[in-house]
Amino acid sequence: MVKQHFSHVRHWVFDLDNTLYPPAVRLFDQIERKMTDVVMRVTGADKAEANTLRKRWWMDHGTTLAGLMANHQLDPEAYLTEVHDISFDALEPDPHLAELIANLPGRKIVYTNGSAPYAARVLEARGLAAAFDAIYGVEHAGYLPKPEPRAFETVFALSRTDTGTAAMFEDDPRNLAAPHAMGMRTVHVAPERGEGEHIQHHTDDLTAFLARLS
Repeated sequence: MVKQHFSHVRHWVFDLDNTLYPPAVRLFDQIERKMTDVVMRVTGADKAEANTLRKRWWMDHGTTLAGLMANHQLDPEAYLTEVHDISFDALEPDPHLAELIANLPGRKIVYTNGSAPYAARVLEARGLAAAFDAIYGVEHAGYLPKPEPRAFETVFALSRTDTGTAAMFEDDPRNLAAPHAMGMRTVHVAPERGEGEHIQHHTDDLTAFLARLS
């Protein structure tokens, strides 16, 4: 029954973090610690306060980076380089997932609120690089992050994504609202399903879900 809802899809858009690798590996924990360090350095806050600011900016602005840019005119390039300087040892190749993505009909892209170079390293560690046609990071939207509709519009224009024949896979439920409004099929990839009419499908196992579409 699920397969029929994707029969029209020829543009496949995947988020990166906690979507193309299991959240249980906790890769993003390393990035959050580095984000907190930057917030401490820029604001002079202690660790507890910096963590609170980091989370508040993520909620209010879409990313910690957007909050830092809005409130402290932070250089985004230097920030992204610093927070993405992490170990990828926790990631393992997933040849089955790579095969399933590669076999999807049409164009496959990654669109992340991280940077494209960081995404490329994650895909390489997961053995997924060859399955995708292109990678788009927050820099491609002028550092405007998801869930802002203009960020999606910018990236989809660059990537020539036809939203009427597209699907979006994403772990953050709020980042599916704009794609749904644009006519895309939406899939929430997370341990627990988010709420809202903009979430059409949910899975806690991306590989198993894509296998149902093959």
